[in-house]
Amino acid sequence: MASTQGMDDPQPQKTYWRWSKQDFLPEESFQSWNNYASALSQTWFRFKDRLMSRSDDATETEELRKQSENDMKRCLNWWDLIWFGFGALIGAGIFVLTGQEAHNHAGAAIVLSYVASGFSAMLSVFCYTEFAVEVPAAGGSFAYLRIELGDFVAFIAAGNILLESIIGSAAVARSWTSYFTSLLNRPKNSLRIKTDLKDGYNLLDPIAVGVLAIAGTVAMISTRKTSYLNWIASAINTAVIIFVIIAGFAHANTSNLTPFLPHGAEGVFQAAAILFFAYGGFDSIATMAEETKNPSRDIPIGLVGSMSIIIVMYCLMALSLSMLQKYTDIDTEAAFSVAFQKVGMNWAKYVVAFGALKGMTTVLLVGRLGQARYITHIARSHMIPPWLALVHPKTGTPINATLLITIASVCIAFFTSLDVLSSLLSVSTLFVFMMISVALLIRRYHARGVTPRENLLKLVIFLMLIIASSIGMSAYWGLRPNGWLGYIITVPVWFLGTLGLSLFLTQQRKPRVWGVPLVPWLPSLSIATNIFLMGSLDSDAFIRFGVCTVVMLIYYFFFGLHSTYDMAHQQKKLQSIKVKHTENIENAGP
Repeated sequence: MASTQGMDDPQPQKTYWRWSKQDFLPEESFQSWNNYASALSQTWFRFKDRLMSRSDDATETEELRKQSENDMKRCLNWWDLIWFGFGALIGAGIFVLTGQEAHNHAGAAIVLSYVASGFSAMLSVFCYTEFAVEVPAAGGSFAYLRIELGDFVAFIAAGNILLESIIGSAAVARSWTSYFTSLLNRPKNSLRIKTDLKDGYNLLDPIAVGVLAIAGTVAMISTRKTSYLNWIASAINTAVIIFVIIAGFAHANTSNLTPFLPHGAEGVFQAAAILFFAYGGFDSIATMAEETKNPSRDIPIGLVGSMSIIIVMYCLMALSLSMLQKYTDIDTEAAFSVAFQKVGMNWAKYVVAFGALKGMTTVLLVGRLGQARYITHIARSHMIPPWLALVHPKTGTPINATLLITIASVCIAFFTSLDVLSSLLSVSTLFVFMMISVALLIRRYHARGVTPRENLLKLVIFLMLIIASSIGMSAYWGLRPNGWLGYIITVPVWFLGTLGLSLFLTQQRKPRVWGVPLVPWLPSLSIATNIFLMGSLDSDAFIRFGVCTVVMLIYYFFFGLHSTYDMAHQQKKLQSIKVKHTENIENAGP
């Protein structure tokens, strides 16, 4: 690979389509069975090395890019990123989840649930934006966590969210078929193939496969052309949402807002934890920083701008539904379609179904882009085979990585029912967002080789207080939803932990261009809100997260640990050779 050849001598251009062992397992640990056995015998030593080692901005944005052999094309601006934000976030979820949560938990106060989950999402957006501006790499959260918390934490976090994204894409593709069937006014599973396989896997979905294949193909051809297509589809979907809002307010009955809080604050926050996933997907935008023309300007406008508009749109949609129908009458399967039928607008269900189809199409398109770039950057670090890091010289896109996530999603979507897929979605997204907020505080208050050990100890103590108190608040909420005594202890501890950061530690690093305001308060609040929402999920979500993490750990200790260890130490060796080479030239004189 480019960074392992030594010096800066020009290397002959290799063909993109190649399949040798060196393209998949180039590391020393995998050159023979004896080498592998030796590597396994050093597992504990290597684990300690990787646990304590940290990457840096230059490595993530410059050195690792050489592993792709060709650069991705810088072709995106703030306008593209805003529309990518719309495409990534506005899917079928807003049309389905709103009705479900209004009927089951929040009632007419569903608008407050969207405000609460939107506020938490915006805090995470702030943290992601600062990192994306400072570290404009394709790896997103994987790159950010590698810099501040190391390989191990980065892989477990990014691996979980990537697995959840692939399963989520399969679920969206199955939903696409369902909405398309509804648009054609056909029976529920009429476009699926019934087989004798086990229940839950017996309805084969060739349409879902086709939609995923088309989205993957478009993403492989060109990022710029994908952006154009996303503009068109997102604009249509936005027009449908505006129609729903206007039509809803035109037929509104304010008496339907009473009672406003039928299940109290508990219902509002239970709904908020579920509705948070309607805001999921913005992390895909951060992975496009490497293809952005002016990251310091375009990323803040694209990320913060799109999220701000979407929060307002979601809240208005929720309010219009609450005024169209009393919460007890809202249909949990097709809330907006049924609500419009009740006011004599039978034709509106086709508009809603068409908008949902367009929304799901853009979610799949942007998902192909974001997930492929996650994989590309993980492969650059050799955590997974570096063959997946290659960028095609003509298209400027990571075709191998896109093929992997498309094939994985296709295999899952073809066999697995939507009910099974929905049950697999877990707590990963909230966990990663929380970790990014922790990483941001570490980035601001700790500089390696500069921060005194005493201050590092204070930072660890204050972070532990913030995280522990947040877990305490979340646990108390789950055990005593109507209680208040526990908050007398947990809230002051969170406040004192954050205040301690502000008063007793000096920020070691100031963002060069764009930064999160009110540090440490907003990142600390982001930690608290994400943990609080995690605590509102059921126990099955944590069991699934645990199972996925165990699978990641098995892979890491048998493969990822050794490949990244070899890669890191090979880079150090090459850097040392370069330094000596430079010194020899200088000593030789003219």
